[in-house]
Amino acid sequence: MSTQPATMREPARDVPVVAEADVVVVGGGPAGMSAAIAAARNGARTILLERYNHLGGLASGGMVLVLDDMWDAPLNEISVRGVCLDLIGRLSARGLAMFPRQHEWGKDADAIRRWTRWGAFDFHTQDKPHPIVFAAAFDPDGWKRAALEMVAEQKVDLRLHSWFSHALVEDGRMRGVVCDTKSGRQAILGQVVIDATGDLDVAASAGAPHIGGAYMLTTVFRLGNIDTDAAERFEYEEPEAFARVDKDIKRLIGGSWAHWWLKTPLPGVVWCNCPHMTGLDGLKVEDLTRAEIQGREHIHQAVDHARRHMPGFERAVVIDVAPQTGVRQTRLLDGEYVMTKEDLAARTRFDDAVARGRDYTTPYRALLPKQVENLLVAGRHYSATSTAQKMSREIPPCMAMGEAAGVAAALALQANVNVRHVDVRRLQDTLRAQGADPGDQSDANPAVPAIAPGEATPPAAATTARIDQRRAA
Repeated sequence: MSTQPATMREPARDVPVVAEADVVVVGGGPAGMSAAIAAARNGARTILLERYNHLGGLASGGMVLVLDDMWDAPLNEISVRGVCLDLIGRLSARGLAMFPRQHEWGKDADAIRRWTRWGAFDFHTQDKPHPIVFAAAFDPDGWKRAALEMVAEQKVDLRLHSWFSHALVEDGRMRGVVCDTKSGRQAILGQVVIDATGDLDVAASAGAPHIGGAYMLTTVFRLGNIDTDAAERFEYEEPEAFARVDKDIKRLIGGSWAHWWLKTPLPGVVWCNCPHMTGLDGLKVEDLTRAEIQGREHIHQAVDHARRHMPGFERAVVIDVAPQTGVRQTRLLDGEYVMTKEDLAARTRFDDAVARGRDYTTPYRALLPKQVENLLVAGRHYSATSTAQKMSREIPPCMAMGEAAGVAAALALQANVNVRHVDVRRLQDTLRAQGADPGDQSDANPAVPAIAPGEATPPAAATTARIDQRRAA
């Protein structure tokens, strides 16, 4: 008896071409929206395709509500800038982003107590308690609103509810993509395609070499009616009792980071980046379904216990579970350069660096697939080993990669060259001129880029002050 699954042959059909542009970005998550904004800002006609009804991916739809991994401790500076800082400024202007100011960075006890439950601490250091660093807690719907504004300002052609189906490749060169929609299949053509799907959907479909990876899945959720002041008093004034309750809740929830709940800009609302579920494949329908069911079981067990035993959580209600499952790693590009954990540990500064993360950089070659032309990859599925990706997959560095890919696509079109042959020095200079940090410099930045396009560059000491000025305005 054959073990091969049964197959059905689809009939051939014509697919209507509904749109065409210079650059087509597939995936509207943090990397994809940054790529589309950057490409359009640099003169490329740009289409952004997104399968959900919102932009922001795992940041907004997955409700990973802290922008971290954007602080270089050895250089004592914010390392991810450009589109990421612009977004934080817009959110802060509406009271929908919270972050510690420069005078609070470090080991001051009051600052540690104030900002730890906002997630603004350096969890990479062995020091306990962890020092406070620049990180921003934000509201997910605020992100969606700001993202729509940012792509509209750059006149990006946004197409939501467009689910990627397969790549269009001619003679080894990207020609565009096909999407499934409520109107049927639609072809979108472009001279350069940027894969920002998070799972390497486009590059894999196009035949680019890649490897498989796996990590935990998470069903993130939010709770309302929380008295966070009472909860924090319990944590600091009754540490032994708190430790017992905290341990019990983490056991019931099935795994979490050190803090299973963190504050949000909305009063009385906290978010929980858990439960963590291992042994599941983020590319399998069966496993994704299992994660949703299992995750909700863990959530309600933990919340019931918290209501009974955690001061401040007596009236807790589950507001929502993130509409996007928290998938951290699936396919990874096997590109022109593969990042390793040794690269990250050594804080390697590559000659072709185009994006910074915490204290590491990403070379342009890690965004370039082999065998497929005029395709760029930006996001957590970039060219890295599985171990290295787990250390470098956070949202701000993904935004930096997207911004670099968008500028690179525009520069390639201007120079009439393949993206593989972009002048990297010009790419770095353009990124820096537009407020990003490509990461090619070994010393701390003498200045901080503008928070919004067109503003003058403020001095380094005014980093968060400039964001505050936007909020006051």
